[in-house]
Amino acid sequence: MIWIYLKNGAKAHKLGGNKSMTIIESESVTVKGACTEVFDFLRDLNNYSLLLPKDRISDWKSDGKSCSFRIQNTYTITLIHVGENRPDIVHLESGEGSPLKFKLDLKLKELTADTTEAKMTCSADLNPFLKMMVEKPLKNLFDYMANRLVKVREET
Repeated sequence: MIWIYLKNGAKAHKLGGNKSMTIIESESVTVKGACTEVFDFLRDLNNYSLLLPKDRISDWKSDGKSCSFRIQNTYTITLIHVGENRPDIVHLESGEGSPLKFKLDLKLKELTADTTEAKMTCSADLNPFLKMMVEKPLKNLFDYMANRLVKVREET
């Protein structure tokens, strides 16, 4: 355990070993639809099958509040809806059995009555080696999902 001490000697923050919080954000996209409509779409995890790259996932399962899928026949990822701040943020977390523990926030901002800005922000506790391996693929995945959200919402 590592503690950071302030000049006055007080403990300020605890860090876990060689791990540090990694923040990975998607690009911001403009989505067709009112903020509440986009929010309702994103809070239903059944819809995430439309956002993920079909050629890279298999074994899709969802019950609306959670979903799981296998990535390129390797790891199974489970996402669980853990909270929300209507109509601005949907909070997801990795579920039991996921190889990485992370939080994923889907942030929304109303631009006009029928357009919404959307962005995904992932925070994960990764060691430096794992960060080097997964940061770019996760960034690419979140950008893909954000752009798919735009396309899917245009079709509705």
